[in-house]
Amino acid sequence: QVQLVESGGGLVQAGGSLRLSCAASGRTSSYAMGWFRQAPGKERESVAAISANGLHTYYADSVKGRFTISRDNAKNTVYLQMNSLKPEDTAVYHCAARRPGYLSIALRPQEYNNWGQGTQVTVAS
Repeated sequence: QVQLVESGGGLVQAGGSLRLSCAASGRTSSYAMGWFRQAPGKERESVAAISANGLHTYYADSVKGRFTISRDNAKNTVYLQMNSLKPEDTAVYHCAARRPGYLSIALRPQEYNNWGQGTQVTVAS
């Protein structure tokens, strides 16, 4: 079982930046990973995803051009750089990992096997 621990959330003014990190207990090079977010009263939505080798990425339309997902498999860590933050980006952000051997990007939560506890991101207007 892969354990994931997110960090880097916080309170920021609109237009500001945050960098989320997700440290994994296992060897991240063997599975794709993603970032999801969930705002109060809303369903969990995919924000970004990255393939196991880091060559392929996906972004939700709402964050395209503002967020960047990356990974450092040597450090077993995935990052989400968030720039030009908006109040509507306020949510709990979770990182997720697919099963080992599942190398390609996935967009649906049910395609991920392991989840972090989440980190709160609050963007003030």
